[in-house]
Parts: sequence; structure tokens; C-alpha cells
Amino acid sequence: MSLTVRIDPHVHSDASYDGADPSELLLEQAAEIGLDAVVVTDHDVIHESVRAAELAPMYGLVGIPGVEVSTADGHLLALGIEEMPPRRAPMSETAEWVRERGGVAIVPHPFQRSRHGVRKSRLQTVDPDAIEVYNSWAFTGWKNRRARRYADTYGYPGVAGSDAHKVGYVGRAYTEIEIDDVTRAELTADVLLDAIRDGSTRVEGRRTPIPTSARHYAGAGARKSGFYAKYGAYRSGALAKTGALEAARMLYRISPLSG
Repeated sequence: MSLTVRIDPHVHSDASYDGADPSELLLEQAAEIGLDAVVVTDHDVIHESVRAAELAPMYGLVGIPGVEVSTADGHLLALGIEEMPPRRAPMSETAEWVRERGGVAIVPHPFQRSRHGVRKSRLQTVDPDAIEVYNSWAFTGWKNRRARRYADTYGYPGVAGSDAHKVGYVGRAYTEIEIDDVTRAELTADVLLDAIRDGSTRVEGRRTPIPTSARHYAGAGARKSGFYAKYGAYRSGALAKTGALEAARMLYRISPLSG
């Protein structure tokens, strides 16, 4: 018996300097298009990802915290950790720091220097757990193919991520993982991370990554508009009076889980 799991391990929320949307919308989109997990990997901040991982089960998703940390050699995805790795350290040291804490270190968009991808000469000094071999924001397929060749040559598992900075792009690329002897009820973050380390991955990257998802991409804009309309109405009336605790309750009430 095997279980096929779909995960987008590279998504940004509005906690990133270049992100646009709150985690609630990212989680809702991931659930709508049939993903089993999505990892919020904001730039050099981890608090929102930890919160998203806590919210994920409410959307039927596996919660996995993470971050895209800036190392001295380029960006690195750190999955499965709840504290911020050291910034600007050599990538090899940062990857080891992540592993020592039970996380998975993935090199995103390697060789894409305009996007802080690591150079090949530096990557050869790093021993990551996996390489992102398909990033949906690559301008051409050349750097993705180069990343795939590197992973194949050196025996690293390959993953795909959307690198979404807006809700409608979540899942444009994702990773399929085949896991043996696990039921969906038994699926946890640790099980998923172990499967990535073991290389039980298959990358999917195309304009419509899941056959039934096209209408949900189109609907993402409507969900976004509805979310902010409700949030704006609430904020203009009650938020200033009730404070942060009531604001958190409000976000749950307008979520799809409130019934």
C-alpha cells in the first residue's frame, strides 16, 4: 500500500517583503486545488510560517513550518524547523544547522544569480537534503533543466515548488511523494520530511498543475477580494476597539472553517 501526497514546499505570505497575501488565503488555495501540504517559506522571517503550520490542519492540510533564509552563498529553504537559522552564514553551515534540528535543507532555484541562487562552485561545498529542480518562476526552462542535471549527477532528491508570492500561483509547481505503509490519517510532517530525504519524490510543473484546479486559480481572485472586503469591513468597525485577540477570532470567523 502506498500513499501519493502532493506538497508545494516553497510559498510566500505577506510576511515576506515581496509577498502579497495572508496565510489563510494560501492555505485555502492549497486545499482547494488538492494539495496535501504547503510550506510558507517567507524571506528571513519564520513567525508567520509557524502560525500557518498551526492553522493547516483546520484546512485539511499537513502543517510544516519553514523559511527561505539568506545565506552567504544564496537562498536556502529550511523545512520542518520553528526557529530562525543564522543569516549570512555559509550555506554548508546553515544546511547542517537545519539538519541538526531535524529539518530538511533544500537549495531553491540554484544557479539563478538574479534570484540569489547559489553558484555551482559554492553548491559543490554544500550537502543539502534536496535540490529544487523545478521552480515555476524560472523565466526559461534552462536553469530548471540545469538544476535537474545537477541533482541527478550527484544523487540528490529533486523537488518542485511554485515560489508563489500571490495566492493564485500556489501549486503552479508541486512535488509528488510516494509513501509506503502510511495511511492518510497517519500522515504527519515528520513522515513527509523523511520521504523527501529518502528521495521518494516526483516533480510536477505545468501551467495547470492539477487537472481539476483551473477553475480554482480563476476563483483565487474572487476569494482574495472577498477576504479583504470582510477584513476591511471588520477593521473599520471593531478592530480598533477589540484588539489583537478579537482580530484573531475574526480571522477564524471569516475563514472557510467557521461553517
